Amino acid sequence: MFKVVVANQCGCFRTSGLKAHQEFESKDDALSTAIEMKDKMNNDFCSKHEFEVQEMFDNFMISFYDPRKNSNCCGNGCCS
Repeated sequence: MFKVVVANQCGCFRTSGLKAHQEFESKDDALSTAIEMKDKMNNDFCSKHEFEVQEMFDNFMISFYDPRKNSNCCGNGCCS
């Protein structure tokens, strides 16, 4: 069983009617749904957050970050 889970839910998500947890028999179906949801959230929501999909075990997690916040991260993955 593969899951799509919206990890942190902003106000736009809570009023969107999208499901926070979904289960799929196929990994491809789960990934496709996660990408479609992420794209919809990035295109249709208020743009205060940027959404991304991350794979964790048999789950595809959709989470967000605030692109407006300043970051000292260099972007190569070494910053925590």
